[in-house]
Amino acid sequence: MWVRFPPEVLILMTLIKKNIEIDIVWFKRDLRTIDNKSLEFASKTGSPTLFIYIFEPSIIDSSDCDQRHIRFIQESLIDIKNKLKRYSLDIICINCEALEFFQEVLKTYKIKNVLSYQEIGNNLTYQRDKKIAKFFKSKKINWIQNKTNGVIRGLKSRKNWKKKWMDEMKSKIVATNLNSINKQKIKIPSTIKLYNSKHKFDKNFQPGGETYAWMYIKSFLKSRHIGYTKNISRPNESRVSCSRLSPYITYGNLSSRQVYQFFNKTSKNRDIRNFLSRLQWRCHFMQKFDDEPAMEFKNINRAYDSLRNNHNVNLLSNWKDGSTGIPLVDACMRCLDQTGYLNFRMRAMIVSFAAFNLWQDWKYFSHHLAKKFLDYEPGIHYSQIQMQSAVTGINTVRIYNPVKN
Repeated sequence: MWVRFPPEVLILMTLIKKNIEIDIVWFKRDLRTIDNKSLEFASKTGSPTLFIYIFEPSIIDSSDCDQRHIRFIQESLIDIKNKLKRYSLDIICINCEALEFFQEVLKTYKIKNVLSYQEIGNNLTYQRDKKIAKFFKSKKINWIQNKTNGVIRGLKSRKNWKKKWMDEMKSKIVATNLNSINKQKIKIPSTIKLYNSKHKFDKNFQPGGETYAWMYIKSFLKSRHIGYTKNISRPNESRVSCSRLSPYITYGNLSSRQVYQFFNKTSKNRDIRNFLSRLQWRCHFMQKFDDEPAMEFKNINRAYDSLRNNHNVNLLSNWKDGSTGIPLVDACMRCLDQTGYLNFRMRAMIVSFAAFNLWQDWKYFSHHLAKKFLDYEPGIHYSQIQMQSAVTGINTVRIYNPVKN
């Protein structure tokens, strides 16, 4: 039997619905269920909570994003969905710009808190977050952003940063009781477009997700770390002897704190100790990028701005395709294209080749490499590319001989 409500009742029902207060957990580069402060907050408030990931067209279409990144994110979300499902919870994948999503939700619900992790991303995501922050402030929405990888936003001096980072790494890991999260279903407004996943697994790439991250971390501690120090620079051996955790840390399948505490108990082992020093090194460069975001576009040392003016499209095209005629360079570029991974020394070598042998400005090839690296992390990417291109003015000039290598 259909019941037709009079207009005044419909208006009243709409107002009641709009007065429902909800919290939103906005997953970004924190795609995990363990050591996730956003989930911990949701488990304690008791408020109806919406879990979302937003696939933003502007980011997907940007010059440093590739389908391999989207696939890794999708696999991570599938893993989270499977974990949440055990507790009658779900994560909704949205297909629109972030600001548009929150504007639409506000037409139906009252948003009290938005929980997320700070994103040490590129200029596109940084400007997006500034707009979101301004919008939330105007609507009196409380945006709680947790620190990521020990990076301190707005840090005025890096003088005591290492101690602060170490304190963060040694702090207590958050264990969330997912069963205590409010299971009330929150209906997404029909005006919001959902993201329809077209996921296709590729065996040549590391699979995304918290489950696979723990498989990699455990196998590295069990046996793969043996020879890490000796093999880290060797292109073949490093594929096994290196931790291969970088994409899992990049997308937050593991927090840096989890990684540090997992290995710190065996830090007397030389290989593990060297690995942990690189974990700290990684976070240091993310902090540096957050302090100096202009390095995404400009030379750290502006005195080098006129150093390389010859943009040769054909030379760079051969370099990208792995058809320079230099065997190791070509092998690395083809391997990177097909697997998304190279060890650090080979990454340095291909940048050195493009910058010195081909004499090309790093700005003409940085986005190509960003798209190819599965573990693309802006904070490390731009500082390292500038360092290997020798435009920082403070680092030793390194030119890698691809024949000797």
